[in-house]
Amino acid sequence: MKLRARFLQLPILFDPLRLAEEVARIPQAAWRGHPKKFPGNDALPLITTDGDPSSDARAGAMGPTPALLACPYLMQVLESLGATWGRSRLMRLSGDAEVTAHVDTDYYWRDHMRVHVPIVTQPTVRFHCGDEVVNMGAGEAWIFDTWSLHRVHNDATRARIHLVADTVGGDGLLNLIERGRSPGGGGTDWSPMPAPPRPAPATLAYETRNVPDVMTPWEMRDHLGFLMGEVAPGHPSIGAVGQTLNRLRVNWHALWARAGDAPAARPEYAALLETAWRAVEAQDVHSIPLRNQMALGLCLKALIFDSALAGTAASMDGDDRQAPGGPAPPQGSSIPLAAPAPESDLPAAIRPSAPATAGAPRDPAFDRPVFIVSSPRSGSSLLFETLAKSPHLSTIGGESHGLIEAIPELHPAARNWASNRLTAADATPQTVRQIRERFLSALRDPDDRPAAAGRPVRMLEKTPKNALRIPFLARAFPEAQFVYLYRDPRPTLASMIEAWSAGRFRTYAEIPGWTGPPWSLLLIPGWQALVEAPLPEIVATQWATATRFILDDLSSLPAERWRSIRYEDFIGAPEEAVRGLCAALDLPWSLPLGATLPLARNTLSPPDPDKWRKHARDIERVWPLLSAEDQRAQAFLP
Repeated sequence: MKLRARFLQLPILFDPLRLAEEVARIPQAAWRGHPKKFPGNDALPLITTDGDPSSDARAGAMGPTPALLACPYLMQVLESLGATWGRSRLMRLSGDAEVTAHVDTDYYWRDHMRVHVPIVTQPTVRFHCGDEVVNMGAGEAWIFDTWSLHRVHNDATRARIHLVADTVGGDGLLNLIERGRSPGGGGTDWSPMPAPPRPAPATLAYETRNVPDVMTPWEMRDHLGFLMGEVAPGHPSIGAVGQTLNRLRVNWHALWARAGDAPAARPEYAALLETAWRAVEAQDVHSIPLRNQMALGLCLKALIFDSALAGTAASMDGDDRQAPGGPAPPQGSSIPLAAPAPESDLPAAIRPSAPATAGAPRDPAFDRPVFIVSSPRSGSSLLFETLAKSPHLSTIGGESHGLIEAIPELHPAARNWASNRLTAADATPQTVRQIRERFLSALRDPDDRPAAAGRPVRMLEKTPKNALRIPFLARAFPEAQFVYLYRDPRPTLASMIEAWSAGRFRTYAEIPGWTGPPWSLLLIPGWQALVEAPLPEIVATQWATATRFILDDLSSLPAERWRSIRYEDFIGAPEEAVRGLCAALDLPWSLPLGATLPLARNTLSPPDPDKWRKHARDIERVWPLLSAEDQRAQAFLP
């Protein structure tokens, strides 16, 4: 649900110790992996369809699971919030894990608020929504704007557990919202009222209806008006799309006036949706951006075309959801991760082939995946977010720190904290099997659909630590293509200094033998020599080391497997630079880009070509540490 504020703290405070005691008594077997298999994320269902603990559905009559019924104070917390409850869970985020950046675009979230009550947490957990960041304290109650881009990072070693409850609201919750405050607001006299355990058992109200059989014309008008109001101005196709959607709205109302939700009218409703969807697709609806960085096509599909008529969502996708030659495997089917196997015994869907050459077999799962590699703070997020708009690419939604390092053999702790460096020798059959299966499970296309089973997917990935992992990735993904993004080291070093100082990019809270500030950005080989070094020397060494490994590793690959691009060219003429890069990658590109790109989500401060100059003296002193690698890097550029 879109809110006027990014975050709102409710004026109520629960007993986190009592809640933690109840949660600790729930058997570990009741916890389940995240529905989208995000690494380090798991959940314990509390309210589900018919109270079924195995259900992740958001449509249907809701009821309490046995786990919720065994937690009387948890039920009192929900009762105190005064709402009718939909799907609700305990959500656990392991140490050094994240909920990757996303927007809740599904139909369910248009009118559902998401209430967070932290039960086990720590001050280093950061919840980002739009341009705001908060730490939700234990026992507090919060709602936030799920229509804005949001993410969570737990950079501590202890897991974070929140009660996460979804609701359309209720009078009691409205009263709390009216007295809530945004972070930093409310004055010194504002304080939440304690809500300790009570002797009387709780009585809860649950949803019984949450999706329409046939959407009323009034609801359709509301959704269309909302989405068209969210469109970023200036797109040339918006007028034609608006006319098509208005025709759908009028014809839908006319059919409703004649037939209502009568079953006999369903074929006519389905035909209206089919005709309108084909028309807006032809009008380039997927390239029209919304203010929250989502595409209008994705959100129209979620709110209207997949939801206006129950049971028609699959037909709207048709072949996109079916593998060539037969139906896709059941949702949730997966390949076991634990047992190592020789490469020849790996399932064909995730077995890497030899590097593609003329007449050679192709990779059955990954079609020429694209890895952006660069030194930290070089603008790779902006390049990634721009390319990710392509309908031909799928991503995991963010960076792959947790996905890769959740494999024990690939975490630096398993290597005596040597570094983030991974070589071809680390690409054992077991690690290759796991990394490919994890990426396949997490990949989503720009319409937030999972990668189609049975057909190769074109993946886009960027994680700064991958500057040290090129040989490993090249072995694990034999068709991988690498894009080296170079940026002038001066603003890059200044941004790295700010990243360390801001504390938002801490990658490892504690490293044995490191006595400086918590380590930020990638962990380079030879970091031990920097224990007593000043921060400018640390970041200069990080930049030079990352660049040296990138250049050495790319040089060892065939020339057709990598491309380079200059950041300054990219932001100076975005459309020209992206079209040229995509042509080199054999990637179709038809999306128009403006002269100025939006800020990347990891931007620390507003862009200014001269802002690095406040660190100019420090950068000048450390320049000899990186000048040779900078000269090599520039020689790589076209």
